[in-house]
Amino acid sequence: MMEQDFFDMYLEEMGDITPLDSNEKGSVLEGTARGDAGARSRLVEGCLREVLEMVREYGDSELPLSDLVQEANTALMLAAIEYDGSEPWDELMTRRVKESVELALEEQRTEKQIEETMAARVNVLQTVSQVLAKELGREATLEELSSKMKMTEDEVKDIMKLALDALTVNGEGQAAASQDEEDTSNPVRNGWNLEEGL
Repeated sequence: MMEQDFFDMYLEEMGDITPLDSNEKGSVLEGTARGDAGARSRLVEGCLREVLEMVREYGDSELPLSDLVQEANTALMLAAIEYDGSEPWDELMTRRVKESVELALEEQRTEKQIEETMAARVNVLQTVSQVLAKELGREATLEELSSKMKMTEDEVKDIMKLALDALTVNGEGQAAASQDEEDTSNPVRNGWNLEEGL
């Protein structure tokens, strides 16, 4: 519903922009190929609706439609700068817009996979630190944690920092610090010797 609202709002904002008809498009393309800035600006303006329709095909994707429109409009402007008449404008525009949108989506998927992997590592570290704390009767050292997890000490440090950053972003850092010192569910204190590790 929100995507449709954005689409309708964006269309309304473009209400005053006249689409290019075939006659004007020909002259605008000729001017753009010659490097005329005014013609290039009109070409971009006149193709905004077409680009919006292309982006709409990606509506059910990882990124909001508004982000995809921004990527596509940037690609449209770059395509207009690139255009020199050596290939049909519609082919160039379509290719550049789709390349840009699909690259943005691929980057988002990769970023999400990395986040999921790191979240899983944080959970494993929390579990390992709790187990070691019970076995040893004290907080595990960084060396002990890295040995148990078969990771380097630097890798364990990075995971600890990620966990602390997440607590801070979520506003849980202060709350965690004020809990009873005997609270064994707190991953920051239970088995994570942060002062030594970091």
